[in-house]
Order: sequence, then C-alpha cells, then structure tokens
Amino acid sequence: MKGLLWGILLIIVVGVGGFVYRNAVEHPSQPIACPMDALVCPDGTSVARTGESCTFPACPPPNISFSDANISFAIPQGFTAAEAPDSVTVAAYENQTMSSTSVARIIIRRYVVEASSTPLAVMQGTALGGTTGMPVGITSFSSSVFGEHRFTVASITHSGGTTDTAYYFARTADVLRFDAIDSGISSADTQVLPAHAALAKLLATLQVL
Repeated sequence: MKGLLWGILLIIVVGVGGFVYRNAVEHPSQPIACPMDALVCPDGTSVARTGESCTFPACPPPNISFSDANISFAIPQGFTAAEAPDSVTVAAYENQTMSSTSVARIIIRRYVVEASSTPLAVMQGTALGGTTGMPVGITSFSSSVFGEHRFTVASITHSGGTTDTAYYFARTADVLRFDAIDSGISSADTQVLPAHAALAKLLATLQVL
C-alpha cells in the first residue's frame, strides 16, 4: 500500500514538472511593456518609465528634487551648492560673479505653519529687515508670478552694497522662502542683478511634488 502511494506521488511530481517545463518553453517570459507616458522635468526635458516596476528615474542635472519640501526645480547655470546658513534651510547656492567681492546667493528655506498660526503670520514674522532686524511693514509686500505659481515678495535688504529680496510661496502646511542675495554690486535694478535674475529662472521651473 505504501509503495502504491509513493508511486502515485512520483507520477504527480513528474507530471507537474513536465507541465511547468513545457509552459516555460512554449511561453517564454515576455519583456515588460511600460506605459509610453513621460515625466517632464523642471528644465523642460523628459524621462520615460524604466525597469520592471515601470517607474520614472530621477531627472538629470541641473534638475534637483527635495522630497522633504515636496519640490523640484532646475538649478541656474553657474550656481553650485553652498553651506546652509541655518536649520530651516532646504538648500543654498552660490555664484562668484564679476569680481572676488561680488557674490550672488540663492537660499531656500521652509517654515512649518503651526496649528495656531497662518501662512501670512509666518511671512510677516520671518520677513525681518537686514539692517534693522525689525519686521518689514505689510505695505512693503507685493506679488509676482513665475511659471505656474504666485509668490509674495518682500524687500529684506537694499543698502550697503547688498540687495536681498525674499519670495514666499505659501502652502497649507508650510511656507517656502526663496531669497535672492546680491552682495558687492552697486546696481539697484533687481531685474539685472545676478542672483535675482537667476532666482527668477529657478522659480519659473518650480514644480510642487
């Protein structure tokens, strides 16, 4: 009786093995066909889905993404990563411009909006004049659109050879602040100052993830 059971079991194993082998030979694994859609990167280039999971790869430089802040953008030409000046800084970039004393900086900060606060209160509380340390008056705020987003603009410093302008992007849970800081340049036209012109290009590429 035991021998009969072993014989039946052997027949079943051989039969299953033969079926699996025949199926593999007649139906070899087919290459994965990913959807043909593409991810448009901040700088306008695009990447296609790859791999077995058909996921989008990271956009190549100059594109960069910060998952903690849920943003991505294209770093302006000539700017390289710099040391973060404080704990709320998401990223900082610097470009040595026309002389050894002229420096263009871009600093990106993220402020969390507490339950008892509002985005406007965060902007008013962090827009402190560079020379006085006092809050910038509400009448000093303006508004500008870059790309698909509107920003609240505040002049932080405009003296002593330094011009610092903050561009705030308010969201429900946080406020992003983008500073364009030009030092050692006498021009008063923010549209032609290196950091300000570069930040305008960066903000035009900003994507919210």
